[in-house]
Amino acid sequence: MKKMGRPSKDTQPITLRLPVETIAVLDEARKEEDDIPTRPEMLRRIIAEWLEAREVQG
Repeated sequence: MKKMGRPSKDTQPITLRLPVETIAVLDEARKEEDDIPTRPEMLRRIIAEWLEAREVQG
């Protein structure tokens, strides 16, 4: 498991508002993961998966 601490220097924070319904779906998806990631980590995983899928498609 990653240690908490100072964020990597090559990252930037963002603020994101989502509808409560979307957050509920996100929370359900988190529960399906073995390690139950935080909301920000789950969003990172979803975005990484999306980017990977886009690269494969061209």
